[in-house]
Amino acid sequence: MFKRLTEEDFAVLREPLRSGRQSPGSLGGILFLGCFLQFLLYYLIYYIAAESTVYPNVEKIKIIHFWITILLTVFSAIFAISAVYKKFEKTQYLTSIIVSQNLFGVYLYIGALFLIGEKDGATAEFLISFTFITLSVAAALFLAVFVRFYVLLQKGQYREGSAKGELREKFEATSYIPIAIIGGTGVVLIVNSLLRNGVMGGSLESNIFTVLPLLIFYTMIFVLPEQLVILYCKFRFKSFNFNWSGHLYPMEDPKPNALKKTR
Repeated sequence: MFKRLTEEDFAVLREPLRSGRQSPGSLGGILFLGCFLQFLLYYLIYYIAAESTVYPNVEKIKIIHFWITILLTVFSAIFAISAVYKKFEKTQYLTSIIVSQNLFGVYLYIGALFLIGEKDGATAEFLISFTFITLSVAAALFLAVFVRFYVLLQKGQYREGSAKGELREKFEATSYIPIAIIGGTGVVLIVNSLLRNGVMGGSLESNIFTVLPLLIFYTMIFVLPEQLVILYCKFRFKSFNFNWSGHLYPMEDPKPNALKKTR
């Protein structure tokens, strides 16, 4: 899908790497912290949020997620070591994507479902239906963001310096419309489902703790395509990787045919 795109088409995506926010050293520190955060969230979700939920098969989910957490914690600890992540930078970045999605996506999503399952009007049948609705919205959101991302790349909107153009700002604004429609439709479906089944109400604090984790989950879905494209660039382009000294490799000089490409 991206084979026709050149290194220059992805240039803006180097910024998180160039700024140091997603350098191997920074990711190593985040993964080290993630070793503790994953077990903290595991405890909060499965021993507090799930205490009186009617969500089906909680014990099976708990066991499966426990072993996933163990595996991710081991990988996090390994790729937090300097000598390891310098040699296996791409695998470290992949691990960081999975860990971040697990921490702020999967855990919070499951926690929200468990909290909804504690409401008076909640039933196992409703929770299964609600899970299907929310995951369908997540899949549609991911697809919409990915397609938008691909179109922007094809238009040269991630080339170095292109962000300064008025045309890009106009295109960016209009390109959010399909995502806004999907997101708005998803919110309506979710809130309507909660209200119709009598599981949304009560205190404001209770509703916030129910809805906020879902919003964070969808935020993680929103950023996932960019994470995956940067991972793709790490495998394809040397300039998305760091040398042993911790410096980002420079971009290669553009080929003559690449210079002729419409900006």
